[in-house]
Amino acid sequence: MSHAEQIASRASRGCCSSTTRVREGTAASPSHTQKVFGRRQRVQSSRIGARYYPPSRYPAAMTARIVRSLVVLLVALAAAALLLAWLLQRRLLYFPERTGRAEAERRARALGLEPWSPDGTLLGWRARTPGARGKLLVFHGNAGSALDRGYFVSLARAAPGLPLDLHLVEYPGYGPRPGDASEPALLAAAREAIAAARREGDGPLLVAGESLGSAVAALAAAADPTAVDGVLLVTPLASVPAVARRHYPFVPAFAHRDTWRTDLALPRYGGRVAFLVAGRDEVVFADLGRALYEAYPGPKRLWLDERATHNGVDWNPSIARWREMIEFLAPSR
Repeated sequence: MSHAEQIASRASRGCCSSTTRVREGTAASPSHTQKVFGRRQRVQSSRIGARYYPPSRYPAAMTARIVRSLVVLLVALAAAALLLAWLLQRRLLYFPERTGRAEAERRARALGLEPWSPDGTLLGWRARTPGARGKLLVFHGNAGSALDRGYFVSLARAAPGLPLDLHLVEYPGYGPRPGDASEPALLAAAREAIAAARREGDGPLLVAGESLGSAVAALAAAADPTAVDGVLLVTPLASVPAVARRHYPFVPAFAHRDTWRTDLALPRYGGRVAFLVAGRDEVVFADLGRALYEAYPGPKRLWLDERATHNGVDWNPSIARWREMIEFLAPSR
């Protein structure tokens, strides 16, 4: 074989070998690709479950599943938040100051008050006024205790023509009085106090309430209109849901345990009602107090302390409005 023929023979064998390798590689490729695809298919199946989703539908299926999971999570969190708000509402509504009986009596004597226990149960504190011709029952706000309202001792004597004995009603769970604060408990205590005051003698019985106490006074008067001769509402609370919508707009009305619906109860009373609204009330809001006054169908009168905040009302008994309120609530007595 000549030298040229040998070169041609070697080139021919190399070409065939190369072709064979290329073909072998080409033949192996589908098998390799099939194995890789099969492995991916198995991974996808293990993530999604037994049901097979083609790769083109996989992102949409996963998105729908994530959205459903997020919705369930949000609903669960909202339900938990509402349950927590319902359970903790009374801790957010009532802020009692608890004291022992002996300490409370020492403080009461310093204010010119004595224990009021007509049937052996402490109902509150009393200040007798010389020549009294009637009684004033006071229901205080949601914080502190009845002994923080000693300024009513002077207010009960603001009208010289109608001096009043003063009864500062204490709530269950406040001061030395046992129990727990709640709407049913406070309303029961208020009605018990009104009945006890009625048994003590003749003369007009006026009830006054400030802030939360205005709701206590209104609901108690509405429960027995004939027992109360007049109602004084200072910085009146229209209702817990109405005020809560301003402070906690994310809490729905049905989540409130104690609603204190003065707006619904007061029309059932029908007697004389005096309203004192603080013009800058940032707690129960002046516009809600004015709306409560405007909606009341019975005899009424409004006093507006334009510059006062919720806790900034001037309790000076020399201010004419205190005498005017008593005279309005108990005319010609």
